[in-house]
Amino acid sequence: MALVRWAPFREIETLQRELNQLFDTLGSDATRADMVSFTPSAEIHETPEAIQLRVEIPGIDAKDLDIQVMADAVSISGERKSETRTEDKGVIRSEFRYGSFRRVVPMPTRIQNDKVKAEYKDGILSLTLPKVEEEKNKVVKVNLA
Repeated sequence: MALVRWAPFREIETLQRELNQLFDTLGSDATRADMVSFTPSAEIHETPEAIQLRVEIPGIDAKDLDIQVMADAVSISGERKSETRTEDKGVIRSEFRYGSFRRVVPMPTRIQNDKVKAEYKDGILSLTLPKVEEEKNKVVKVNLA
């Protein structure tokens, strides 16, 4: 029986090379890159009167956004359309994400969906969602048995 020297870093380098090849293949395929959807980041701040929802959606026009507010959730969808460019010399490489997205944000309490205030500025969508009156005055008693 022959002894074989084990080189653990060689296996790691092989794995890293294979992963790099995989990502290079995925990144260069324009049709697959167009199909990749993205999820915009969101933050929620709750006050006694309302819920403040901010969603980061840079590079999308307000006319391309669809915002639906239900009593217990907010649905935001839209599409970032790709720009068609032709260049005779050189290669264009883009890391921008194009395509449609949809994000549903569940609300911690019921809201008055007919009194929502919205603002869209510098790629940030800000929604002020007033709480239902019963939720503002709601007190829950906890019994310790």
